[in-house]
Amino acid sequence: MRTAIAIEGTYMPMGHTATAEAGSGGLTATEHRLANGLRVVLSEDHLTPVAAVCLWYDVGSRHEVEGRTGLAHLFEHLMFQGSAQVKGNGHFELVQGAGGSLNGTTSFERTNYFETMPAHQLELALWLEADRMGSLLAALDDESMENQRDVVKNERRQRYDNVPYGTAFEKLTALAYPEGHPYHHTPIGSMADLDAATLEDARAFFRTYYAPGNAVLSVVGDIDPQQTLAWIEKYFGSIEAHDGKPEPRDGALPDVIGEQLREVVEEEVPARALMAAYRLPEDGTRAGDAADLALTVLGGGESSRLYNRLVRRDRTAVAAGFGLLRLAGAPSLGWLDVKASGDVEVPVIEAAIDEELARFAEEGPTAEEMERAQAQLEREWLDRLGTVAGRADELCRFAVLFGDPQLALTAVQRVLEVTPEEVQEVAKARLRPDNRAVLVYEPTPAADHAQDADAAATDETEETAK
Repeated sequence: MRTAIAIEGTYMPMGHTATAEAGSGGLTATEHRLANGLRVVLSEDHLTPVAAVCLWYDVGSRHEVEGRTGLAHLFEHLMFQGSAQVKGNGHFELVQGAGGSLNGTTSFERTNYFETMPAHQLELALWLEADRMGSLLAALDDESMENQRDVVKNERRQRYDNVPYGTAFEKLTALAYPEGHPYHHTPIGSMADLDAATLEDARAFFRTYYAPGNAVLSVVGDIDPQQTLAWIEKYFGSIEAHDGKPEPRDGALPDVIGEQLREVVEEEVPARALMAAYRLPEDGTRAGDAADLALTVLGGGESSRLYNRLVRRDRTAVAAGFGLLRLAGAPSLGWLDVKASGDVEVPVIEAAIDEELARFAEEGPTAEEMERAQAQLEREWLDRLGTVAGRADELCRFAVLFGDPQLALTAVQRVLEVTPEEVQEVAKARLRPDNRAVLVYEPTPAADHAQDADAAATDETEETAK
């Protein structure tokens, strides 16, 4: 590991010089730390004249308290509402005006902000991120608070409340993680809690979590490391360090739920659906990688077992997928999503799924399935690490969640080392009916009427077009 200490704007490297880790594909990264606690990770890549800046704050919805859910996501929006030197929508305007792109996202376990810039505009992105980390409170007022509260509430309506199956993620998460668990609620938060949040709540949230020592900054691309570090020290080094962040609540749970949890939802949806969440090993573990491979064999694309069984052979479903929601601070979730075909009843689909899962637990993956699944995950990882933005994000992720950004560069190798026996073992232990939360969507009569009306409108349009 390479670290650094700041002395009057210069850097004194401590430790070894960066070398390519085994299995990293030649990618390297160096690590540094400012006096105020900010961790910095740099990775040179001179293939194209662009640079990616990624800033992860170790705060997400798992850090929220009852009655104030959604604050982490609300604050993600507030961070784009101006700071001491950048007013209003200036952050977007400056980055896009310089030919760059930007955004921010919130999850259970982190909030991140990122820009991809022409390499010669890197300093601008660093200055912008530093200005809002150091001075956002100077610009945070009732007007920006109300503005972004309304934006987030509207986002909730558009993405959750008013779209088919939009409530599935929220409902299944609440089933899979018990009441009071830090992952019981999703990052979007509730309408009531968003309404209840005050300006002082937001200010206290910023003071607690938006500190240099609670963040990791990665810069990847066509960079001069010495110049980049000088800019980072110039703009971030003067930001005051502050502690006081409480430890997140323990997210540990038994490996198996112990029963099947079930909810039937009657809504205006286009088709019946079966969705389920299985409790699986935590991210960052070999068992977690084995679970990812198991779900890839079972439901990762059109060559998977469930797709072949439900869509191609039985024709009881029009779509079937099985993917992994990786979580580090709590059990991960295996996410099953099947949309029924025509008037097929959910119990017919569910029986076929259980039959396939039981067979997989008994036999494990074939050599061909194992090779295909590992190749699929390898390609996905390499696609991520092959872009400057993807690599910057992964370096931050492994630094924040697992303490070591270098692990991002060898993640592919760890997936390839998993054995078929390990994949079978995790399937047998976890992909069981007593270890899942199930959500069944049943269309309401109103949905049927709406589909009939849509069909009639389509027929009329086509007739007119003739």
